[in-house]
Amino acid sequence: MAIQHSSGLSLIFRLELENSNTTFGKLASIIGEAGGDIIAVDVISVAKDTVIRDITVTVLDREHGRNLSKALDSTPGIRVINVSDRTFLMHLGGKIEVTPKIRIKNRDELSRVYTPHVARVCEAIHEDPYKAFKLTIKRNTVAVVSDGTAVLGLGDIGPHAAMPVMEGKAMLFKQFGGVDAFPICLDTKDPDEIVRIVKAIAPAFGGINLEDISSPRCFEIEERLKEELDIPVFHDDQHGTAVVLLASLMNAAKLVGKRLEDLKVVVVGIGAAGVACTKMIMLAGCKNVIGVDRDGILTRTKTYERPIWQWYAENTNPENIQGTLDDAIKGADVFIGVSGPGVLTVDHLKKMAKDPIVFAMANPVPEIAPEVAEPYVRVMATGRSDYPNQINNVLVFPGVFKGALECRARTINEEMKLAAAKAIASVVSDDELHESYIIPSVFNKKVAESVAKAVKQAAYETGVARRGLHKKGDSSAEKNNF
Repeated sequence: MAIQHSSGLSLIFRLELENSNTTFGKLASIIGEAGGDIIAVDVISVAKDTVIRDITVTVLDREHGRNLSKALDSTPGIRVINVSDRTFLMHLGGKIEVTPKIRIKNRDELSRVYTPHVARVCEAIHEDPYKAFKLTIKRNTVAVVSDGTAVLGLGDIGPHAAMPVMEGKAMLFKQFGGVDAFPICLDTKDPDEIVRIVKAIAPAFGGINLEDISSPRCFEIEERLKEELDIPVFHDDQHGTAVVLLASLMNAAKLVGKRLEDLKVVVVGIGAAGVACTKMIMLAGCKNVIGVDRDGILTRTKTYERPIWQWYAENTNPENIQGTLDDAIKGADVFIGVSGPGVLTVDHLKKMAKDPIVFAMANPVPEIAPEVAEPYVRVMATGRSDYPNQINNVLVFPGVFKGALECRARTINEEMKLAAAKAIASVVSDDELHESYIIPSVFNKKVAESVAKAVKQAAYETGVARRGLHKKGDSSAEKNNF
C-alpha cells in the first residue's frame, strides 16, 4: 500500500520563463487547472529575455507532480529546469552532523584533547570504567539501532533505506530531550548477530534505543540486551507506543467518567506494539483486555506457536470470549488498533458501550477514518499529525532517556514507564481536558522535562539509578574527575 500524504507534496519547480506580461498568468492557469496550489514564488535571476523563478506548488502525489511538470514544460515560453521535493531537500547529505564542543585554538589545547595528555583520562577510565559516564560522550549519547525490517508502514526495506528514519529519530532526541543520538543501521537480520554487535558498541553509549525491528524477533533481541548490558535498552515501537497510549487512555477515561479497572478494552494487532500496550494498561489497572489478531480472539482454549501469543492468551480475556472482532467489540469501552486500515467499521462502533473511546493508531492509514467514526465515538485518537489527539512516541523517548541518563539508570523498568505515562497525562490540566485534547502537543516543552523528572524519581525508588548513590570514599563518585 502506498503511503498517503495528508497535505500533499510540496514541490519546487525551477522554471525559465519568457519575459512577457502573459507568461506568469499562463503558468498560474496551468497549475490551477491541473489541481496544484501555488504557495510561494521566488525570483532567482533576471535576464533581458527571460526570468528564472522557483515556484513552490502543493500537489497530490508524485505522479501528479510529474504530470504537472510535463504540462509546464510543453507550454511555449516555459522551460522546466528542475523539480525538487522539499522533503528530499531536507535530507540532502543527511539530517545530522557531529560538532565538537570545544574549539581547539592552540598547540596546548590540542595536546589536552588528544596526545599526550588524553592518556591520563584514558588511564583514569581504565582504572574505573564508570568514569566513562563522566568523561566521554557515553554520559549523554544513545544509539538508535535498527535492522530495517519494520520501518514505518513500509515493512522490510533494509538498513540503507531505514537510515532517514533513524537520522530523524536522532534529531528528535536532541531537539526535544537534549540527548545526543546516532543512527546505527545493521546489515543483518540474525538476532544473535544483532545482540553481539550492540553489545560490542555499547561502551560508547549511555543507552540503546531499538527501532523498527520486526516481531517477534524484537522481543528476543530486547530481552537479551536488557539482561546482558548495564545500560538502558528501550524498544520504542513497543514501549514508547505503550506509554503514550496509556497517558491518552488515562485522560480519556477521566473525561468520560470511567475507571481504568472497569474498562472493557479490545486490542487489535497483537504484535510488538499491541503486546506492550496491553502490558502497560494492565499494569495501570485495566483487567478486562481482549486481544484480536488475524485468526480472531486470542483465547485460552487454543495453543499458539508464537510464545508471545501464548502468554497473551493466558493473561488476558478473563471471560474467555471466542470468535472475531465482531464478538469482542460488543460492550467494549475502548478500541485500541495497532493493525491496519479498514479493520474497524461503523457497525463495530455501534456495538460498543456508551461514550466509546477509539485509538486507531495504524499508520499511515488508521483502522477507521476519524471523519467516519466521529458521529459514533466520544474520544478519537490516531497516530497521525493531521487529526487531534496524535499518539506520538516523540512524547516519550526523549524524556525517558533524558531521565535515565541523568540518573545513570541500569535499565528502564515498568515503574519508570508507568511514571512517564502519568507525567505525560498530567501535562494536560483538568481545565484543558477535552475530547480533542487528551494528550499534549509534541511541541509542548513541559513534556520532556516532566517525563525526565518522573523517570528519575522512579529509578531512584526502584534502585536502578547509579548517580548519587555512591558511598563516601568510592573512587567512582561523581565528584572525582581524575
